[in-house]
Amino acid sequence: MAMLQLTPDQAVVRLSRDLGFSTATLAQATGTSPRTVERWRTGETLPQRDARRRLATLLALEARLRETFDSPAAIRAWLNAENRYLGGLTPAEAVRAGRIDRAEAALEALDSGIFI
Repeated sequence: MAMLQLTPDQAVVRLSRDLGFSTATLAQATGTSPRTVERWRTGETLPQRDARRRLATLLALEARLRETFDSPAAIRAWLNAENRYLGGLTPAEAVRAGRIDRAEAALEALDSGIFI
């Protein structure tokens, strides 16, 4: 199980800042509501087990993206570009659908030199 190394509010701020993810996107990706994400941001509540796992997975994806791309702009461009590996979806759409694993697989394909 992935461990959350940052506090939930730090994680939300980092993902918003570095990936350009809105509160709504983070809510969809973690299977929660935008209000819940805002409560994490303000420290009112903590993520429950599944949401905590998904948040940690998003942070792992963000770390891999930083290793692959040389700038936040390049990361955002890749996240928001249609991806043939994902059948024309963008990696950000896969994340919003809760399929962080599919975005990770597309990044792995890119890192492996697989260009579909």
